[in-house]
Amino acid sequence: MDKKSLIAEIERLKKEKNAVILVHNYQRPEIQEIADFGGDSLELSRIAAKHPAKMIVFCGVRFMAETAKILSPEKIVLLPRKDAGCPMADMVTVESLKGFKVQHPDAVVVSYVNTNADVKAESDICCTSANAVKVVQNIKASKIIFTPDRNLANWVQRFTDKEIISWNGYCYVHELIDPTAVKEAKQIYPDAKLVVHPECKRQVIDLADDVRSTSGMLAYAKESNGKKFLIGTEEGLLYRLQKENLDKVFYTAGPARICRNMKLTILKDVYLSLKEERYKIEIREDIRKRAQKALAVMLEYV
Repeated sequence: MDKKSLIAEIERLKKEKNAVILVHNYQRPEIQEIADFGGDSLELSRIAAKHPAKMIVFCGVRFMAETAKILSPEKIVLLPRKDAGCPMADMVTVESLKGFKVQHPDAVVVSYVNTNADVKAESDICCTSANAVKVVQNIKASKIIFTPDRNLANWVQRFTDKEIISWNGYCYVHELIDPTAVKEAKQIYPDAKLVVHPECKRQVIDLADDVRSTSGMLAYAKESNGKKFLIGTEEGLLYRLQKENLDKVFYTAGPARICRNMKLTILKDVYLSLKEERYKIEIREDIRKRAQKALAVMLEYV
C-alpha cells in the first residue's frame, strides 16, 4: 500500500472506530502530518484525559500511552509500536525507588512523567518539563526525591531552596547535545537565539538564551522577534517549528540528535494499530489508581 492509500485508510479507520491520533513533537514528519493533536507530554496528557474519542492511538513511546490509559481507563489506548520504550524511564524501577525512599523517609517523591506506570504509582506527584518548577515550588515539603532525570532536577534546583535529591538518570538524546558543539553553532549563527530543553546538561543550559519544554519552544519561536534559532532538543521538533513559522529559520544546536524509539513509528504501524487494535495498553487497576493520584497534581499546573 502506498503512502496516499495508507493515509486514506488511517482516516477511514479513525472515523469508523471513533479514534483520535495523538502525536509527540519528536515523531517523524509523516506521522506529525496525520495527527489530530501534536504536542509535548503535558499537552497530550491533558488532551487524552478530556477528549471524547473512545480510542486513543498514541504515536510516541510507552510511558506516554500508559499515561493516557491511566487518565482514561475506559478508553482503548493503542501504542503502534510495542517496542517504542524510553531508556530514561527504564533507569528507575519500583524496587530501586522503594529503597531510595527508605534512605530519605521525609522526602516527597516527584517523578517526571517520563517514567513507567508502576514508578508513577510509587511516587507522590508527577511533573513534566513544562511544569516541573511550578510543581516543586508548590510542594510543602522541604526535601524532594526527583526521578529519573538528573538534568531536569538540576534545572529545577535553580528555582527553589528546597533540597532536591536527584536520581542518576538522563535522556541519552539530550546528553549528546555537547556544549562545545553548541558554542561552535553559536559562532556560525551569531544572530540566532539559542533555546534548549531542560533535559540538557548544565553546561549547555548556561549557554542558552532561554530554556523551554518543546511546547515552550514553539511558543518562544512564535512570539520572538528573532528570525534565526538554534534548537537544543531532539531534531523532530524542527519540522513543526519550521512548519508553523515560515518566515523564520531553525537549526539544530550542533549535530542533529535523534531518539531512535521516537522514530520507530511509521504510517504502516498506525494503520495496523487501528485495523487490528494493536498494541493495547493494559495497566493493573491498583497501580493505575495510585498513578492517577500522582498525575492529578501534574495536570493542575499548566
